[in-house]
Amino acid sequence: MKLKEIYELAVSLGKQYDPRGDEIEACLEREARAYEALKSSDKEYYDLEALSNPYSDTRILNGKGDETVEAVMAGIDIETPEILLADQLKRNGRRIDAVIAHHPEGIAQAALHQVMQVQADMLEQAGVPINIAEGIMESRIAEVHRTLMPLNHQRAVDAARLLDIPFMCVHSPADNLVNHYLNQLLADNAYRTVENVVELLLTVPEFQTARRLKAGPRIIVGDKKRRAGRVFIKMTGGTGGSEKSYEKLAQAGIGTVICMHMTDKHRQAAKDNHINVIISGHMASDSLGMNLFLDELQKRGIEILPAAGLIRVER
Repeated sequence: MKLKEIYELAVSLGKQYDPRGDEIEACLEREARAYEALKSSDKEYYDLEALSNPYSDTRILNGKGDETVEAVMAGIDIETPEILLADQLKRNGRRIDAVIAHHPEGIAQAALHQVMQVQADMLEQAGVPINIAEGIMESRIAEVHRTLMPLNHQRAVDAARLLDIPFMCVHSPADNLVNHYLNQLLADNAYRTVENVVELLLTVPEFQTARRLKAGPRIIVGDKKRRAGRVFIKMTGGTGGSEKSYEKLAQAGIGTVICMHMTDKHRQAAKDNHINVIISGHMASDSLGMNLFLDELQKRGIEILPAAGLIRVER
């Protein structure tokens, strides 16, 4: 495959499993209209990939796209040390044609906040009116944007450029895959208590491995014997949402939230609103999403070298 084809496959899978469904095409249409309305001087700085790729956190970071790829090193966090590792492995004779990260770097990291609006749609699907969901997310998206602004986004990208290593990241598309997978897991299986939900998660090999590594599913709000009620799975949307969402989720009838990670501020908000919280495990959840994507590459003949926290499981 060409590097561009791997990138396009990631975007295509992201769209296929996007929680918004057909709304994703409406988002792209709005983006096209917004681009056409720009002044010529502003169009010069516009990221044209946004016209076909709704995931600002998924980009080719180094490379032209026409590079032939037969083997990749893939990981959750790929930064300068991992780029150096890839270079050393190549020097030792290991074929690595490209490096694929899950967490965004470069322009994909700088624009991470732009994918967060999907969380408003997810809240609406849980029963929160869309006007309230969008209002809740507005201030949180701005907060994340401000947090990202001072970061050194290009450090790992520069390392890849200097070592001439093709480099890309696949964030929201992989998160969409794990979000869909876990929603389907719960839809296909009966459960009653919070403990039952954890037991279902532990049927997934990535979570089993994470538990052995002391980083598996854990209940951080509520008790295992409590009834789970309706479960809200939050695995996509860039990063953590607003703590204000828990009150609205409780009012909408959500009893349990499953997410990759949670700050104490969010945990307290969930506790105050009597919502059980299960942390599935960050690296395990990200690994599950990446594995579902990497399996598609493997089917197409790409060799996968897991690294940087990726718990590789083939399906």
